[in-house]
Amino acid sequence: MKKIFFGLFIFSGIFSDAQIIRKYSNEFLNIGAGARGLAMGGAVISNQNDVYSPMWNPAGLIDIDRDWQGAAMHAEYFESIAKYDYIAFAKPLDNNGGVFAISVVRLGVDNILNTTQMIDSEGNIDYDKISSFSQSDYAALLSYAFRPGSHRLSVGVNAKMVYRNVGKFASGYGFGFDLGVLYNADNGVNYGAMLRDATTTVNFWTVNQKELSAVVNGEEFNPAPKDKMEITMPKLNLGISKNFEINRDLELQPEAGLNIDFTKTAAVISTDFASITPYAGAELKFQDMIFVRVGVNRFQNITDIESLKRKVSFQPSAGIGIKYQGLTLDYAITNSGIGGSNFYSNFFSLKLDMGDFRN
Repeated sequence: MKKIFFGLFIFSGIFSDAQIIRKYSNEFLNIGAGARGLAMGGAVISNQNDVYSPMWNPAGLIDIDRDWQGAAMHAEYFESIAKYDYIAFAKPLDNNGGVFAISVVRLGVDNILNTTQMIDSEGNIDYDKISSFSQSDYAALLSYAFRPGSHRLSVGVNAKMVYRNVGKFASGYGFGFDLGVLYNADNGVNYGAMLRDATTTVNFWTVNQKELSAVVNGEEFNPAPKDKMEITMPKLNLGISKNFEINRDLELQPEAGLNIDFTKTAAVISTDFASITPYAGAELKFQDMIFVRVGVNRFQNITDIESLKRKVSFQPSAGIGIKYQGLTLDYAITNSGIGGSNFYSNFFSLKLDMGDFRN
């Protein structure tokens, strides 16, 4: 039943005749990657400086200055119904001091039941005609970071290609760009900004009319148009952080910032022009070996179904990490962000830094 529900949800979101500009188009790319950033509630816009940077702020790649890094992450949502995976590689370029990275992301729901052909034109039910399909979102990011003169300023760019597939029913292709900047001030404060979908990201959909057809009350029903274009509007993430040395062994790095959507949403601050959501997170580091992290994000105004009273919900998160030479294993846990939700997701990520291994 859960997978039937997911199938209906996917169809209603993709095949409706709403405007082509959608609030949550390509939303899987806003999840982020790496258990460190997810445990801190996304509070890494100004301090993520490794192979996971393309998903938070590609300008952070510039700190990879010795050798290549590789990364992989796996997570499962809603009792393992949806699976989320990330793999990436980053390497400094010797000729100009820039850093290049390639990342691949997948979010998918597999084995969704297809009941569109279960009832024939005479109203007879044939369970043998039930099949299954997968709904998968893929993205490939080509990233580049460089310093435009100043050693305190770095700039990063993502060129991203998106492929979304709903079994035999529909498929979509898209492309877009992200732009990120980092500035390290004299007083040790880090400023970061990430403009997602800077030029808007465009998805072109093609729908298979025949496969989507269903028989309802003995009549053929097909709600989908033949072709569709979908536009993802820009989003802006701003962050500020600073590293504090508590003693010889302990360091604390907090970050706070704002996520800005240029549309009206359920955010705590929302207008027709933009919606603003604050976030905060921190990482406690022991001897650059053991890490403890907490974060909070996604503050939203929601209405309780029973009392009809409005309240503010948020998404808490936490995690730990351990590093040995050039190998780092991180873990994060977070819920769905809905007040009182019992749906928790676990994230595991791995990073290999050949620069640390060889030194």
